[in-house]
Amino acid sequence: MPDQRPEQSAEQSPFDLAEGDPFGPYTLPYGVFSTADTPGRRRIGVRFGRHVLDLGALPGALPAVVRAPHAELLAAPTLNPLLAAGRSVWQEVRAAIRAAVTDPAHRTAVTPLLRPLADVTLHLPFEVADYVDFYASEHHATNVGRIFRPNGAALPPNWKHLPIGYHGRSGTIVVTGTPVVRPNGQRKAPDDAAPTFGPSARLDIEAEVGFVVGTPSTLHEPVGLDGFRDHVFGVCLVNDWSARDIQAWEYVPLGPFLGKSFATSVSAWITPLDALDEARTQPPARDFPLLPYLDDSAGEAGGIDLRIEVSINGETVSRPPFSAMYWTAAQQLAHMTVNGASLRTGDLFASGTVSGPEPDQLGCLLELTQGKGPYLQDGDEVTLTAWAPGPDGARIGLGEVVGRVLPAPDLGR
Repeated sequence: MPDQRPEQSAEQSPFDLAEGDPFGPYTLPYGVFSTADTPGRRRIGVRFGRHVLDLGALPGALPAVVRAPHAELLAAPTLNPLLAAGRSVWQEVRAAIRAAVTDPAHRTAVTPLLRPLADVTLHLPFEVADYVDFYASEHHATNVGRIFRPNGAALPPNWKHLPIGYHGRSGTIVVTGTPVVRPNGQRKAPDDAAPTFGPSARLDIEAEVGFVVGTPSTLHEPVGLDGFRDHVFGVCLVNDWSARDIQAWEYVPLGPFLGKSFATSVSAWITPLDALDEARTQPPARDFPLLPYLDDSAGEAGGIDLRIEVSINGETVSRPPFSAMYWTAAQQLAHMTVNGASLRTGDLFASGTVSGPEPDQLGCLLELTQGKGPYLQDGDEVTLTAWAPGPDGARIGLGEVVGRVLPAPDLGR
């Protein structure tokens, strides 16, 4: 699916969106872009249909709509200053942007600030601080457990008591469109006498949803479930590329390392959390009561109804439903900080592979092929897209994540 962008004629006004466009006034995701005339200058933009609104120039064009204190935040070359400003500022800025693109009185001033999406280069939208990846889908965890432990329990004994996760490598998070080089590493099949070294032969994808932290927290002060909205700015799609053969040999006893750290692709667009209010849904029923810091039975619905689509070389292979996730993002954040660990602006935490109960709802090739392969080949291109239900029947889009596999470097093995 090509980035959910309906066709628009050259004569059509950028304000006249194509029917069903998931990047309308209810979505307004944030990104960072540059243009061919000033390639070294990065600026914040908001996607509106098939255009990008230059937010740095918006306060000057509409000083009565965008408050002066926000001008400096919007003029930054990255989203981090805006992320750190806090929820009240996020809401004020979002309301101003929505007024700018929906009020006909502003069209003359706003039109020159809309750049065609095809004419800009998109960049990683925020400076990533820490990266944590979870394992929050019961369907995924069960499927993987059955593949790796056919004669044992599918789920480890702690799985339904806490959101399992691991710390990843923030320095290898890349924006959509960045090629993914097949990693080299150690592999050892169960029947091999010794490990060998070379390119991963079992390169896989993991369709995930990421959450971007805005407001930091204080060391030694946990963030409870009710603090989720105050700290999390928005949502993006994530492809956590995985070298299954490297991972299988290294992950006992300390967990994923080189099999995961070579690349994690994220969208160029961060959809504000407030844009997903209509998509809130109850998570699956719990099997037993949770400890108080994870107990969300009395709070707002913590699940999100996101419809994800995974395609390889243009062919849809899966449609994982995010609403099926056992652990919510709020629970993941609460668990991540319950020991006193602090949040930093730009932290990214991802859901783990999203899988549903049906055969066409599995979020990685390991599950889709029951561990038998085939896995990704050099030259394969993987695309993730997603949308959520919005107000008045609108669709709320998440920016696509695309990555093409390149051959491993020859290290003179």
